[in-house]
Amino acid sequence: MATKETKKSGGGTPKGGSGGGGKGEQRKSMLPKGPHAGAKSPIPAPRLREYYRTTVRAHLTEQFGLKNQNQVPGMEKIVLNVGMGEAIKTPKVLDSVVEELALVTGQRPVRRKAKKSIANYGLREGQEIGASVTLRGTRMWEFMDRFINAAVPRFRDFRGLGTRSFDGRGNYSLGIKEQMIFPEINYDMIDQIHGMDITFVTTTNRDDQAFALLRELGMPFRGDDRPIQVQFQAS
Repeated sequence: MATKETKKSGGGTPKGGSGGGGKGEQRKSMLPKGPHAGAKSPIPAPRLREYYRTTVRAHLTEQFGLKNQNQVPGMEKIVLNVGMGEAIKTPKVLDSVVEELALVTGQRPVRRKAKKSIANYGLREGQEIGASVTLRGTRMWEFMDRFINAAVPRFRDFRGLGTRSFDGRGNYSLGIKEQMIFPEINYDMIDQIHGMDITFVTTTNRDDQAFALLRELGMPFRGDDRPIQVQFQAS
C-alpha cells in the first residue's frame, strides 16, 4: 500500500480535522470553480501521441523486426490507485484524496470499497478505503506527457526509474511516496501527504517491448547512460 504521512499544522492535527475545538472549519476545495479561460477553445491533439505515431512506431518496428503494424506495441491505459488506511476511522480523509486525483488526472476517480471484513483492523466489508482512476485515450496521453516532463523531474534524489517493476506481461508499475511531485497540487491546501501506485498498461505481453516503448516515449530508466530526449514538433 502506498505510504502515508500526516501533514502537521500548529498543534499537530490535520487541517480540517476534529481537533480544532469543534469549530467545524470547512476545508477549501482545490478544484477550479466554473469553466477555465480556454474552455471554448479547440482541444489540441496530445503531442506525445503524435510523437508516438510519427517517430516511436517506426523505431520499434525496426528494432524488433516487426512486419505487421498491428504488432507494434502501444499504450492501452494508465491506472492510478491510492489506498488510505486512515479512511477506516476518518472517512472524510478520502474526500481530499478523490479531489487531488481529479485535479491531477482531469477525471473523476472511483471510490474503492473493501471486499471483506478484517476484525483486527476494524475494517468492514463495503467500507471505502481508497480511490482509483483509469485513463484511456486523450487523457492517458496528456497525463503521461505531464508525468514524464513535469512530475518525474521533481522526484527527490532521482536517479532514474527502476527497471524491475515489469510484471512479465508487458505492464510497468511504480510507487510514488508524495503527491507533491505533481505541479497541480497546492501544498498549502492539502490535508495529508500520501503516495500512490501508477500502472502503465501496454498492448504487448513482452517486457522487452514494453521497456522499449516507454523508453522511446521519454521515460528515464535507471542505468540508462543515454536516455531519449523527446523532441516535439512546434505546432
